[in-house]
Amino acid sequence: MTSIIVNGENREVSNDDLNTPLLWYLRDELNLTGTKYGCGMARCGACTVHINDVAVRSCVTPVSEAINTNVRTIESVQEGKSAVQAAWRELSVPQCGYCQSGQIMSAIALLQKKSRPTSEEVNTAMGGNLCRCGTYCSIRKAINRASDLINGEGMKP
Repeated sequence: MTSIIVNGENREVSNDDLNTPLLWYLRDELNLTGTKYGCGMARCGACTVHINDVAVRSCVTPVSEAINTNVRTIESVQEGKSAVQAAWRELSVPQCGYCQSGQIMSAIALLQKKSRPTSEEVNTAMGGNLCRCGTYCSIRKAINRASDLINGEGMKP
């Protein structure tokens, strides 16, 4: 047995599971179902989580890469304290909502690195996140609004 830290909690992992994609460990073993399965090839972004504050695609990341790191899922984003979630709600971004946990996790990772990203930086950071409903304009507006909340009201991404 070995362990990883998920959302601030130390979690045990069987050595037999180290090659398992992190997505399935989170969903099946820890019951953290906010992280979604989309394509299984790291192309859609629905499975985005953070490893040491970097957005990664958990569908292609083996559990072994999470050893001695901090893994953060959408479940760790604190209601009422996240500028990104506040902006998402304020601008009514989600439609079907399936991709939104991945979109939010990618946006948070971006805004943790740079609280006032350029349009090009937003496009680059969000480029790997697909939305079947086509809410891209709303997502970008919400990222700009979250940036304003971070820089004006001191909220966390």
